[in-house]
Amino acid sequence: MSGTSNAKRRIVLTGATRGLGRAMTDVFIALGHEVHGCGRSQRAIDSLRDTHGARGDFAVVDVSKADEVTTWARNVLDAFGPPDLLINNAAVMNPNAPLWRVADEEFANIIDVNIKGIANVTRAFVPSMVARRTGVIVNFSSYWGRSVAAEVAPYCATKWAVEGLTQALAQELPSGMAAVPFNPGIIDTDMLRVCFGAAARHYITPESWAKTAVPFLLAIEAKDNGKPLTAPGQ
Repeated sequence: MSGTSNAKRRIVLTGATRGLGRAMTDVFIALGHEVHGCGRSQRAIDSLRDTHGARGDFAVVDVSKADEVTTWARNVLDAFGPPDLLINNAAVMNPNAPLWRVADEEFANIIDVNIKGIANVTRAFVPSMVARRTGVIVNFSSYWGRSVAAEVAPYCATKWAVEGLTQALAQELPSGMAAVPFNPGIIDTDMLRVCFGAAARHYITPESWAKTAVPFLLAIEAKDNGKPLTAPGQ
């Protein structure tokens, strides 16, 4: 890690409409960076457009659907070019339950969003970054990508997969690039409330978290390639 660059960055960010994604979007744009974000809710995308206007570019995309990701990437790349920073943040979590009580459809959705979503976005954007041999890819992991807890086995499984997938990707990139698995820590988001309930309110808000996490993300460099990183203060 090094000091945050003041140069304007082109950032592609999934899951931009809620929680950490929305908080990061707001801070990146406030710092003068260019954000291309996606989310599944048209209403939430409209809210981002109303808030940021021409300072951001937002689209309705389900990252689990390769065709939607491909179309989105083509539009971004044709109009703006490759990202300097690609952040795979979109994820879902199962309500607390023993593994044998998690329905097949629910388990499949967690796999599709949390793992296949990253693969879809990587497939769509990373070749353009490799072609110019620059750029940073940050795949959001979790404490539960490096440890486990009862009743969130599907989520743990996907985040452990993110760690392995990202470190393997790091070995495939040319010199000058980086891919890192990133543990954001424990933050009071809707996702945390799925498993923590009201106790989630005892943790930091996404808005407070983003004030330190965004400069940290902007400071990731090629020398960090493959390193499992954790947000400051976590």
